[in-house]
Amino acid sequence: MSLFFNETHLALKESVRRFAESEVAPQAARLDEEQGFNIEAIKKMGSLGLLGITADEKFGGSAMDVVSATLVMEELGAVCASTTLSYLAHSILAVNNLSTNGSEEQKAKYLPKLCSGEWIGAMAMSEPAAGSDAMGLKLQAKREGNKYVLNGTKMWITNGPHADFFWVYAKTGPKKSDISTFIVEKTFKGFSVGKKLNKLGMRASPTSELIFQNCEVPVENLVGEEGSSGSHMKANLLVERITIAGISLGLSRSAISYTTKYAKDRKQFDTPIFSFQMVSKMLADATAEYLAGRSLTYEAAASVDKEGLYSQNALMLGTSAKLFVAHRATKICMDAIQILGGYGYTKEYPVERYMRDAKLMEIGAGTNEVMRLILARQLDKEIYPGF
Repeated sequence: MSLFFNETHLALKESVRRFAESEVAPQAARLDEEQGFNIEAIKKMGSLGLLGITADEKFGGSAMDVVSATLVMEELGAVCASTTLSYLAHSILAVNNLSTNGSEEQKAKYLPKLCSGEWIGAMAMSEPAAGSDAMGLKLQAKREGNKYVLNGTKMWITNGPHADFFWVYAKTGPKKSDISTFIVEKTFKGFSVGKKLNKLGMRASPTSELIFQNCEVPVENLVGEEGSSGSHMKANLLVERITIAGISLGLSRSAISYTTKYAKDRKQFDTPIFSFQMVSKMLADATAEYLAGRSLTYEAAASVDKEGLYSQNALMLGTSAKLFVAHRATKICMDAIQILGGYGYTKEYPVERYMRDAKLMEIGAGTNEVMRLILARQLDKEIYPGF
């Protein structure tokens, strides 16, 4: 792992692991059952410099790289994927997007509050009829004097019920590419939060609908120029996909660790089930897949740090990491339930929660099918230079 990590990375990893075990893990099962939200832990991350991990230090950030952000996702994801997903929505989808694409005035106004934890952030892209088709947005924004008026709805918005700041994509013209970005505060006239969604997994990461009914947004809250958001929206999705792969890594690691310990303790026919060939095979395969996925994910993160968001190499590695790690995490967690048998199917043991949370990774931030389409299109253009 030294290929990707320096001393700063390793120190960060240990610090976050200690925080995760003391502040996040004890609440995970209860908040999953109650569909709660560990807002206290999220806010404490501000004092650790985690909420603005990639943001400029002059705005309260830590100015760290994508490898660092992915490390945090893995360590937090190993104890509570739900809380980690909310953290990702704040630190990557809101803060990193603003830090990368906002004006100096916008960053100065909002980043200090977001990096400290005073405000919670979210990103609003998906809609009831526009999930995988990220460019097929229907939310309309029209300029009227010194403001824009937004009408439409967003769906599946992580942190929606609790966020103060929303990074919102909307249509500002007739073409599919006429996408613009707006910063919306929860108190803006015409904005409201719709129903909170009752989900299979990630139940401690609140998700909701957002409603824009003649929502008034000041002109100065337009990010960049009208119709200019398509390219940076796609580029920043790559950071989301790499860092969200970190959550899948954390889930896989915990499933393997917990199940291995269980298999050594649990006896059938007076023999630890770890000795049974089928059980040891599942754990061995899971370990190999986790280690392969970990190398791929951190290579993808390092590629973005070295080559930038618009590198074809970074795109191929990041997309592959998202696809492979999410798919294998679900399988690893399913096998963990199988090894525990009836116990694994109950809420008395954490592996069923791991499985429910892992499945979202195959859907959110781009489905497995979309990842395959992206990879196939790149192959159709030219032979990938990494071959």
